[in-house]
Amino acid sequence: MPIDAKSREILKTLASRVAEIAALPAQAETIRLWKALNGLKPVRPMFRIDQIPWHEMDVDGELALQTKEPFVRSLETQLRRILYSWKHMPVDMVAEPAISIPKAIRGAGFGIQTIQQTAASDPKNPVVGHSYIDQLKTEDDIQRIKTPEIVLDEQATARAEERAHELFDGILDVRMQGMPTMFRPWDMIVQWHGTESLFFDLTERPEFIHAIMRRLTDASLSMLDQLEEKGLLGYPQPLIHCTGAYSDELPVPGFDPRRPRAKDLWASGQAQIFSGVSPAMHQEFELDYANRWYARFGLVYYGCCEPLDRKLDIIRKIPHVRKISMSPWVDVERGAEQIGRDFVFSRKPSPAFLARDPWSPAAVEADLRDTLDRCRRHGCPVELILKDISTVRYQPQRLWEWADIAMRLVKQ
Repeated sequence: MPIDAKSREILKTLASRVAEIAALPAQAETIRLWKALNGLKPVRPMFRIDQIPWHEMDVDGELALQTKEPFVRSLETQLRRILYSWKHMPVDMVAEPAISIPKAIRGAGFGIQTIQQTAASDPKNPVVGHSYIDQLKTEDDIQRIKTPEIVLDEQATARAEERAHELFDGILDVRMQGMPTMFRPWDMIVQWHGTESLFFDLTERPEFIHAIMRRLTDASLSMLDQLEEKGLLGYPQPLIHCTGAYSDELPVPGFDPRRPRAKDLWASGQAQIFSGVSPAMHQEFELDYANRWYARFGLVYYGCCEPLDRKLDIIRKIPHVRKISMSPWVDVERGAEQIGRDFVFSRKPSPAFLARDPWSPAAVEADLRDTLDRCRRHGCPVELILKDISTVRYQPQRLWEWADIAMRLVKQ
């Protein structure tokens, strides 16, 4: 479908503004700082914001889309969010002189479709409640988990690439992106099996859960083999799980940008549903399987919202782990003492401060300062990653102010 003249003009204007920002010396300096942190030789703590409630963030029409066609609107969204973030909350983001276009990769599913009921408190908010229907009740049901058969839709990919070049040549590089490198089997298992059924079976039918994990892990590793063979792993990686992924250690010798290997890349993973299980159970049902995935990669980011401060003995044994998530529910002192200088302490401040009335910048500063002081005392390389932001109560200035507070503290 041809791109109309008005849409071309809109996107070229936005892209030109992004290109101007990307050319600033600040970008190279921020990349240098991320590399230092990721190499465990930090110059200072780093800070990023991600998973933003964009439906609440518009100011003076800055995020209002003016194009109509879905592919073009996706590009406009990407550009407007970069410009908005740089204007209002740039923190330690890096604006690159490129536009990312996903390759049309088919067949990455595992054969089971999620059946669920949802509930929303705000119809504009994509964050909703979920109730999942159990589809893994018997041994026979496990056979429904299929091994992906990865296929690149070359025609659709070429068409998207051609349209992107039409819009951005001479302004931004067109970056055709492959699959991300996440291993999150428990997110899928919860959706297929349901939370109550899962926890019952962990204690009453452990071999049933092992059978699910064996099949899903084998299927995932087969998919990884295919992605490597076909050159469809995502590269480059500006981010890994919402944090800066820039590193002097990756890619490794023998790298071919047309065919990136797992060992050239970061991987990320998590088992949020295991927040309340013992370290032994976490090892048995998660890491004994997940480590097969992580062993393939150059560097690893582990964790998300699950508190890991009481499990660091097993987490530090993950192959190639470099960053460990420290969620809002950890004991910061315990985590910092055990992480020390060995890994990046990836602190997730609680986004609940943004939803409270009255808004309290002082409470935000006290919370952030406490984390930074404890990490400094134990010599931890530390990053602050504000994410999972469900709401700012339709007051985007709250997030801007948080950004200002955090950047002032990390630069002290």
